[in-house]
Amino acid sequence: MADRITELSLEAVMGERFGRYSKYIIQERALPDIRDGLKPVQRRILFAMDQDGNTFDHPYRKSAKSVGNVMGNFHPHGDSSIYEAMVRLSQNWKVREPLIDMNGNNGSVDNDPAAAMRYTEARLSKIAGEMMTDLGQETVDMVLNFDDTTYEPTVLPSRVLSLFINGATGISAGYATEIPPHNLKRNKWCFNLFTRSSGSTFICINALC
Repeated sequence: MADRITELSLEAVMGERFGRYSKYIIQERALPDIRDGLKPVQRRILFAMDQDGNTFDHPYRKSAKSVGNVMGNFHPHGDSSIYEAMVRLSQNWKVREPLIDMNGNNGSVDNDPAAAMRYTEARLSKIAGEMMTDLGQETVDMVLNFDDTTYEPTVLPSRVLSLFINGATGISAGYATEIPPHNLKRNKWCFNLFTRSSGSTFICINALC
């Protein structure tokens, strides 16, 4: 038994454990990915709804169904945090271009809470569909989900400059972000100014404007 006991200083243990925790919070929870402008829970919501066929060209579905799919397949955390993230993506006073089209009480600019998920309905917005268009063409890496039963993307192959259009807010361990939203047409103008190629992002922005 004595040979299995290792003496370590509290400073070394706390530094190593907190370092691992901080890395997880920074990369997997609190801050958006610069490539698609989404936090992991937001990405999983959009991906799960897309896989379920809950898109802008189909009828609304109960929010509770989408939350259950996300929690059961990709995001094993509380249903309230998933629903709150879904509601935020639908509020046009918090994001410039909502990625979720919600039918029902999704809160107010006065910070009133949204109705319970069993009452509201939701589907992907049209602009969110543009973030999923190339998923089936092996454009991004796919990794196993938490219980190794299915795959999820590490990032969405977004044709939309979501990070600039909708902005982002997040507080992590030692890091924080506060990016304001920007007008879609201004983004198009800036992208046209700095990029002269005919890439897919440029084409998509022109189509959306």
